Amino acid sequence: MKRLRIGMISFAHSHAFSYYRELAAIENAEVVAIAEENRERVQSLLEHGHLSYYDDYRDMLKLPEIDAVIICSENVNHASMVMDSARAGKHVLCEKPLGVAMDEMKIMIEICSKYGVQLMTAFPCRYLPAVVETKKALERGDIGQVVAVKGYNRGTAPEGWFVESSLSGGGAILDHTVHIADLLWWLFKREPLAVYAEQGHLFHDLEVEDSGMVHIEFEQGMIAFIDTSWSRNRKFPFWGDLKLDIIGTEGVIHMDAFAQTNEVYSDLEDKAWWSYWGERMNYYMLQDFVDALVAEKGVPVTGEDGLLATTIALAAYESIQRESKVTMEKENEHGALYWQ
Repeated sequence: MKRLRIGMISFAHSHAFSYYRELAAIENAEVVAIAEENRERVQSLLEHGHLSYYDDYRDMLKLPEIDAVIICSENVNHASMVMDSARAGKHVLCEKPLGVAMDEMKIMIEICSKYGVQLMTAFPCRYLPAVVETKKALERGDIGQVVAVKGYNRGTAPEGWFVESSLSGGGAILDHTVHIADLLWWLFKREPLAVYAEQGHLFHDLEVEDSGMVHIEFEQGMIAFIDTSWSRNRKFPFWGDLKLDIIGTEGVIHMDAFAQTNEVYSDLEDKAWWSYWGERMNYYMLQDFVDALVAEKGVPVTGEDGLLATTIALAAYESIQRESKVTMEKENEHGALYWQ
């Protein structure tokens, strides 16, 4: 069996540690090297794994045995790392958001195409059972024509670089809009026509916004509304949520992606908490990425998907700056969206 040899670039995002653990369970994949400028951050992995370590990812990219890389850096570094990896002939799985500006994301996609490598955006929520079953119900037409969707992605406020705009590129709107925006695209395949948004600093004393409301008008008259916030305090029993209320002409679907939990009440804890027992979305996403590359097929979640989802978040910021709705258009028949 062919095995995909993977190098991991940056563990700045905590998802990198989850990806590393899940990759160990994937039979046709192997992490062979880690690049992380802060060695202390990954020291525990280096002590227990047979890994090559590099403090400069560009040195790791010179390894001929690496087939693909996974990038979990600060958001503002995604573009340069993706493009350097593509030029080195490595396929890429990039953490969301794909980038922090329209122009850089377009160039990322173009460079990957030029050098014949595949670019996948990390959207594991597509692999959650509730999401998968919702897609099946929509394809069957269970609720008729969909006219409106309300999405919720509310979580606990992060720390460190996530709340520094020079490294993150934005706050809660960028962080939490993209997951719902990607699901809206994946479930309905309708182009967004307009975006209106508002932001707030309601829960924390941060440089970036900690809350936002994003309203999207789609083709065929469908409207969507995303509640994106870091509103969950430290005592909340789970880190956050991902929900969709989908209203159709013949019914309603209430989708709760993380409902597979047990409520735990213990004298050993200072709060009640939810023990999640559901499916491993990161594992399924990584397995899909590995299988596609081993079989030399197209990756299931493309760079274009990542661009579209991030475009919604960036359009939301543009709307906030203008204090008005922004209209979305395409550059050409096959081009990316932009706003007027």
